[in-house]
Amino acid sequence: AWYVPCLASLETLQELCRKENLRCKSIGITNRNLKSYEVEYLCDYKVEEGKEYYLVKWKGWPESSNTWEPQKHLNCPMLLQNFLSDKNEYLSRVRESKGLKVRNHVKALRPAIADYVVKKAKQRIALQRWKEELNRKKNHKAMILVENTVDLEGPPLDFYYINEYKPAPGINVLTGITTGCECADCPAEKCCPKEAGFILAYNKRKKLKIQPGLPIYECNSYCRCGPDCPNRIVQKGTPYSLCIFRTNNGRGWGVKTLQKIKTNSFVMEYVGEVITSEEAERRGQLYDNQGNTYLFDLDYDSDEFTVDAARYGNVSHFVNHSCDPNLQVFNVFIDNLDLRLPRIALFSTRTIKAGEELTFDYQMKGSIDLTSDSADGLSPSKKRIRTVCKCGAVCCRGYLN
Repeated sequence: AWYVPCLASLETLQELCRKENLRCKSIGITNRNLKSYEVEYLCDYKVEEGKEYYLVKWKGWPESSNTWEPQKHLNCPMLLQNFLSDKNEYLSRVRESKGLKVRNHVKALRPAIADYVVKKAKQRIALQRWKEELNRKKNHKAMILVENTVDLEGPPLDFYYINEYKPAPGINVLTGITTGCECADCPAEKCCPKEAGFILAYNKRKKLKIQPGLPIYECNSYCRCGPDCPNRIVQKGTPYSLCIFRTNNGRGWGVKTLQKIKTNSFVMEYVGEVITSEEAERRGQLYDNQGNTYLFDLDYDSDEFTVDAARYGNVSHFVNHSCDPNLQVFNVFIDNLDLRLPRIALFSTRTIKAGEELTFDYQMKGSIDLTSDSADGLSPSKKRIRTVCKCGAVCCRGYLN
């Protein structure tokens, strides 16, 4: 589905709701503040006759309703702290960039400082709403956090969170599996992996024990085993709390783990819109011009389909590339045994510390991301624009593709 953004501003909607006495939680108008005032954020500061005043943006009220209030009237210590922190952050950046000595004690903020403080406040609110939306839509227990201490970038405007593949029109990702194992205690002789001709992918500690390139066959919805079956790992979703954060070296958003991850542990799935390879070729040209890389070839058995996570995806949409990654790609089959449509799972290649960024090698994707040697052999219409790699690894190849 395509979404059309509302053309009316937030202020216009707030004024309309208040005029018509309507509540709308999504734009901040509730029973609590319909007739009352609650501080949403602080916009400016001044000193008059020895008294400190703050310009207040009231929650659910348009900016035209902002008022100057003495500090003693404000019972919002966290918002005051955010205001002072944002102001000091701006002053520190001015000092560093221009080598100027900026006074901290002033009777009024310069317009540039006040503008920055307001933008940071609006960003903080937008990121908080985005975090809440992500956690409403996810289907796993672990939390998703959002953090930006680098710039004023807010949530992506054209990204929609999904938990599983979203097939493009005409593509069926469910083949209607109707059988499962009869094991009372997996794995038995006729458990799902052995029926497919492969070994169980996990050991007794539910850690991966197979080599890259081998498929994972998990028990499915028709199997007799219960949810605690040791062969049900990927289907349960990520068990780790993760944070989408803004990188400080020009790589945009990234993902870091908030918990320690042991070697050979399942971390997350790569999901997105399933499209044909022909459509992927067309979109690839566009993404290359934009400097984006979201196409993941499903080339386990053929190159008929591709996953495009540009507009639809989960946390994996924000995972950056590295030439020395800590995640490895594996093909997984659960309720769909169509070899053309494996699920893509990312497992840890080593122990990953809490707070460490998660990365995988984009060249694991297959033919969509071409090396320079193979690209030279293509017709001009299919040659790709090379994207410079910023992973910083010692073994960095210099380019993402």
